[in-house]
Amino acid sequence: MNNKNHVVVCLGLSLLLCGLSAEAGTDFQQWMRQQSQGVEAQKKEFQEYKDKRDKEFTRFLKSQWKAVDIVKGDVRDEKPKPDVMPVARPQPVVRAPVNKKPVVVTVPRPVIVKAPVVAPVVVAPKGKQLTINFYGKPLRFYYDGALRKRLSSNINKDSVSAYWSSLSRTDYDDLLKQLDAQKISLQLNDWAYASLVHKLAAGVNNNRQNESALLSWFLLAKSGFKARIAYSKSSVYLLVPSEQELFEVSYFTFAGKRYYAIDFDGKKKKLGRVFTYDGEYPGAAKAFDMRVTPTVASSNQSERRHLSFKFEGKQYNIDVAYDRGRVLFFSTYPQLSLSLYFSSGVYKATATPLQKQLAKYMQGMSEPQAVNFLLRFVQTSLKYETDDQQFGEENYLFPEETLFYPYSDCEDRAVLFAWLVKSLLGLDVVGVDYPGHVATAVAFNEKIKGDSVQYKGRRYVISDPTFINANVGMTMPNLKQFKPGIIAY
Repeated sequence: MNNKNHVVVCLGLSLLLCGLSAEAGTDFQQWMRQQSQGVEAQKKEFQEYKDKRDKEFTRFLKSQWKAVDIVKGDVRDEKPKPDVMPVARPQPVVRAPVNKKPVVVTVPRPVIVKAPVVAPVVVAPKGKQLTINFYGKPLRFYYDGALRKRLSSNINKDSVSAYWSSLSRTDYDDLLKQLDAQKISLQLNDWAYASLVHKLAAGVNNNRQNESALLSWFLLAKSGFKARIAYSKSSVYLLVPSEQELFEVSYFTFAGKRYYAIDFDGKKKKLGRVFTYDGEYPGAAKAFDMRVTPTVASSNQSERRHLSFKFEGKQYNIDVAYDRGRVLFFSTYPQLSLSLYFSSGVYKATATPLQKQLAKYMQGMSEPQAVNFLLRFVQTSLKYETDDQQFGEENYLFPEETLFYPYSDCEDRAVLFAWLVKSLLGLDVVGVDYPGHVATAVAFNEKIKGDSVQYKGRRYVISDPTFINANVGMTMPNLKQFKPGIIAY
């Protein structure tokens, strides 16, 4: 091929490739436009679905209301507790035989979990800014100012349905994303998440109670919870179902499911006849799971308290720590079945220092001696007072609360003692429930004399952390006539 023909061929190939490249670029751009249009179409379709869902729910709220009588919550144990606990006669010191293998005392390693930290803002900051104090942690949110809306003076089905309709037209998606990010980052259980929503709603509405309840209802329903409201002439109440029974919390029942009238200040509502509806917002399917985790609502603000007690003629001094945020959080918690207190976790800021101090003193002790040591710690370093005397009502405490409040009664001590025995000695413990009194029983690895109960084929020896100076196997004299119930967890 001569040079002239070679140039012609090369030129032709170049023009062909350029044409193909241009055509490919056009096709790619067209494909990109189609993809973009598809995404926009999906967004539009989803928005239309959301709008339709809220319009249908608004219409539902305009008609489906009826009067119901709120039922007073159940009481767990109406038998009064004694104002003063009995004191056992001094018991002789029983030393372990020389050839007896001492108990193994271990301090559990804290569960490796990601430390709760405040999540960064997960959306571009827009709208109004609000910072709330969430049990010692400042949390910042951005929200659509239209979420702040005054309710008309007359509370009725029309004003409530109009309120929902108005909220549904706001830009609330970004706020839900921020709430979800904090729920994950701070490891919030359902009650803590609802408390966060309530604090946010109160901040948006300048603490106006009715508007805060309505916004909480809206955000919880949009978060997938079976939240409802009820109203009287002057007040709006937030209602939710729970997987666990809540005691002394007013409720009404639909289709066999209790909906509790909850509040987040620890106060019990006294309701009469109210208006509510029987139905759920589409997609809202979750009831509250009230189980407590070892990290929920921790503020990393540790405070200390000094305790002292005597055991076998020797004085022991213990410094206990507690997280102020968790204590505040627990004070808002509805009252639950006692088994949930026994199974609750203890935050590492409290657990690890206390376990280390007690474990150091128990090294070399026999198994019953070590349990008696823990009994004496709980029996005598903490002051006894009934809940009625301290709080004016029955109020079960989580272990960290027992270490915080100046007084505690029988079930509080039983929960704390059971956690100590299980975590330090690895022994199984059950609660034992007498009329007006709660104690514990321990399954030992060796035969121990004394009172006991049988549970699932094992012998559990009575160990009462409220019967002052009592050793394992000793039952309060006035309770020997009763066969106690077993609290398993």
